[in-house]
Amino acid sequence: QVQLVESGGGLVQAGGSLRLSCAASGSIFSINEMAWYRQAPGKQRELVAVATSGGSTNYADSVQGRFTISRDYAKNTVYLQMNSLKPEDTAVYYCYTRIVTSRFALGDYWGQGTQVTVSS
Repeated sequence: QVQLVESGGGLVQAGGSLRLSCAASGSIFSINEMAWYRQAPGKQRELVAVATSGGSTNYADSVQGRFTISRDYAKNTVYLQMNSLKPEDTAVYYCYTRIVTSRFALGDYWGQGTQVTVSS
């Protein structure tokens, strides 16, 4: 079993900052990529940022330069530092990871989601 626990969402004014965290635990052999997605009401889930096991990162154009994804490999944790937040960043943010379990099975896992609301 693998669990992802997210934290750090909340309500913030436009221009403010939030930091999301997502910790993976359980029967983990290795973690490939870790990423953040978001889903706004009435819209499809979209990729926000991804961090590969090799250390490279990629961002959606809409958040480039404002958001930073990082990983703590020792803690199996991924972070999303969100600065200069805009009302259009309002969404439920989901942590995603691709893990090789201790039984050497490859699987995709999602966090429970955390609400981020940016007021204008």
